[in-house]
Amino acid sequence: MKKLIDPEQWERKAHFQLFSRFDEPFFGVTVKIDCTKAYEAAKQKGRSFFLYYLYRALVAANETENFRYRIIDNQVYLFDHVHASPTINRPNGTFGFGYMDYKPDEDDFYAAALKEIERVQKSTDLMPAVSGENVIHFSALPWIDFSSLSHARNFAFPDSSPKISFGKVTEHEGVKFMPVSVHAHHGLMDGYHVGIFISRFQELMNG
Repeated sequence: MKKLIDPEQWERKAHFQLFSRFDEPFFGVTVKIDCTKAYEAAKQKGRSFFLYYLYRALVAANETENFRYRIIDNQVYLFDHVHASPTINRPNGTFGFGYMDYKPDEDDFYAAALKEIERVQKSTDLMPAVSGENVIHFSALPWIDFSSLSHARNFAFPDSSPKISFGKVTEHEGVKFMPVSVHAHHGLMDGYHVGIFISRFQELMNG
């Protein structure tokens, strides 16, 4: 479900009008997340660390209202929930895009996500069979401890979905860190809202 936002009653009216005229309305930040407790918790539960942090990032995004805004036909909508469209690596070195519904119950999400990973890894298709406007574009680069990141973008294609990327886990003095990059449409959110998301994501990773 989604709700149309009345621009006249929206506090971001001026921001939306300004940044929607930009050729590149997306801005991005990269931070380090402490994933020490999350890494150990995933290991103890025998779960994929990728799905462990992906679920927590999806929860944080759903709890941060601005991550649920989307632009459709030049109008802004607020979705009740947003879902995950992550890149899934294949054994042959390529990847495919998956689709995973947000589920309040982590066990339900995990079970469905494992099936989606298996489906993508056995296929040769690039795009998922199911998707929509209300997704977060996730990607994982577990080989790279990046300090910045950019995305391939088709400026002719309307896009307002946030893009969140995760990098290589490194350890320093017993603390594990992981780079996280967030790119978002500046007409829909600012650094303040990305900060709220990152803070909540860190809380969830701390357990």
